Amino acid sequence: MKKTGLTLVLAVTLVGMGCTNMTPQQQGTVSGAAIGAAAGAGIAAISGGSGWTGAAIGGVVGGTVGNIKGKQQQQRGY
Repeated sequence: MKKTGLTLVLAVTLVGMGCTNMTPQQQGTVSGAAIGAAAGAGIAAISGGSGWTGAAIGGVVGGTVGNIKGKQQQQRGY
């Protein structure tokens, strides 16, 4: 269990470091996908469905919405 936790912390740290030079559109895509995957997995688990399927669907939907939102912010100059 400790090995899994350490691997997760390392992965999150590396992803966070890689996000420093991203455009707002790219940041929106990554953030939206992560939030969508977490929400999709949670909703699927609560409703008795497959957590992996929920995470996949949520990640795609969240990434798409985040991409659109990030593109709008990028065009406005934020």
